[in-house]
Amino acid sequence: MTDVIVVGAGLGGSSTAMFLARRGIDVLVVERHASTSPHPRAAGQHQRTMEFLHIGGVADEIRAVGPPPAEFRIKVAESLHGRVLHTVMENFADGLGAVEQLTPAGWGSATQDQAEPIMMEQASNHGATVRFATELVSFEQDADGVTAQLLDVESGRSEEVRAKYLVGADGNRSPIRERLGIARTGFGGLSNHIGIVFDADLTGVLPDGEQWLYYLQNPAFTGAYIGVNKPNRHIFSIEYHPEKGESFTDYPAERIVELMRIGLDSPDLDPEIIWTGPWEMAARIAEKWRDGRVFLVGDAAKVTPPTGALGGNAAVGDGFDLAWKLAAVLTGEAGPGLLDTYEAERKRAAELVVNESMANYVLRMAPHLAGPDIPEAIGPIEVVLGVRHTSSAVIPEPDDGSLTMDPFKFNGEPGFHAPHVVLPSGETTLDVWGAGWALLGGPDGGWDEIDLGILQFRSLGEVHDRFGVGREGASLLRPDGVVAWRTTSKADEATLKNVLRQVLSC
Repeated sequence: MTDVIVVGAGLGGSSTAMFLARRGIDVLVVERHASTSPHPRAAGQHQRTMEFLHIGGVADEIRAVGPPPAEFRIKVAESLHGRVLHTVMENFADGLGAVEQLTPAGWGSATQDQAEPIMMEQASNHGATVRFATELVSFEQDADGVTAQLLDVESGRSEEVRAKYLVGADGNRSPIRERLGIARTGFGGLSNHIGIVFDADLTGVLPDGEQWLYYLQNPAFTGAYIGVNKPNRHIFSIEYHPEKGESFTDYPAERIVELMRIGLDSPDLDPEIIWTGPWEMAARIAEKWRDGRVFLVGDAAKVTPPTGALGGNAAVGDGFDLAWKLAAVLTGEAGPGLLDTYEAERKRAAELVVNESMANYVLRMAPHLAGPDIPEAIGPIEVVLGVRHTSSAVIPEPDDGSLTMDPFKFNGEPGFHAPHVVLPSGETTLDVWGAGWALLGGPDGGWDEIDLGILQFRSLGEVHDRFGVGREGASLLRPDGVVAWRTTSKADEATLKNVLRQVLSC
């Protein structure tokens, strides 16, 4: 018997396993492939993801494997040296200082093939069992748990494993989601692409010391180029059109290289093709993220266009959110009702991510789709750090119903990320909520003199105004840094315990 079976070792699965194992939960990870992904996709970790990875203990490793994010540039152009249609980001460094006011977590630029092994190793180091070349054949759930039938792909041996919960991190096509009969909604399939990983010396083609992402709207094709962290390793994509009778097989190596030469303005380019494969760009969200004791994370729960680097980050966000809530229930800290907040909060976040990515997709790759059906971009900072959390795990105050807030205007409102401050103890708010539930109190409230139960207490000192609680009030922070409740009143043990019972569904 294990606590949780995680099916899939992608970004969603590896992060879920790591965060669960770090909290002392018994985890079994099964992945039908022989290893984590070998392909450098889903590059980049924004500040919210880096907060989670800091708590997971791997933020420094993630930062170390990629170039400084200040080197990153994004343009929409006909070709690398051709007419520029739109500059998305000319100098990434310009916004770094401002964002540091919101969180000290920083940025990462690791690719999927670098991030997944780091998280999976951390999960193993904290007790998770990881079994590659192992396939989930079937599962049945009942009131007490889930029974899974596993197949060792190499030996052909079958095994039955019992768990309290099952996490489906098994990708876009998710057999677990299909088995549960969970439908998906959204914009659906958008376009079809050929992904190419290649090696080539592009010295003289790209500026030295910079990492570029080009969206290519060329008369000959639509595609993209991105540099990755490995020397002379690159990614290219080419859109093809099944609706016109095209297929992946219509693009042999000779045609692919011809289009790459056009897009890269390199007529003599002689690349070493490492991998090619077809993939679909799509925008879909599962109608349900939970069925009894089975949960969906990552691409199994939502698929978003990779225009904005939000999809992989959202997968890690799913993993963190589900992990702290499952751990709280499994350890008896919270009641089972806390698990209902996973879908309530993460599905809303996914809708914002998909809409933002769709707006980016139309601007960068599909201007012909522009129209009233395409949502307007909210802004990356709001989608990353400004999302409102609405569920029973938050005690709300009267609000205007907005889904996001400008995080530079945070004042400790329940449902939003806690403001970043340095406390009198010398710790940042990230240090405190990263260790679990926390109560931050004004200097004159007497909150440190009552029974705080599972809560760690820190005084806000003279930064109490950043949380809107005055000198006597207090702010309750969840293990994800979201403000669950606040008050301007003096310490009241009975009120605090009632609040905890409510947000923990006890």
